[in-house]
Amino acid sequence: MVRAQTSQANLAALAARNSNTVRRRAAQQAATRPNSTRAAGAGGSSSTMMKLYTDDNKGLTVDPVVVLVLAISFVFSVVVLHVGSKLARIFLK
Repeated sequence: MVRAQTSQANLAALAARNSNTVRRRAAQQAATRPNSTRAAGAGGSSSTMMKLYTDDNKGLTVDPVVVLVLAISFVFSVVVLHVGSKLARIFLK
């Protein structure tokens, strides 16, 4: 009976030690593993993405501020048209 209790205690201590080791190894492997395929080197070259933002590419070049202003003005015009249609429905009854 005493021997069974000591072997269980030894097994419990061994299991706790092993689980800590497993957790530590998993944390180390997760820290060294890259988070994305691009970081791992399988994502291809990023030089194609950078070509879009250089001045020597062919085609239409538009300033990002202009694109932002046009997008916001489009959203604003849609909102104004919706409000105008609601008001026209109320007043033209």
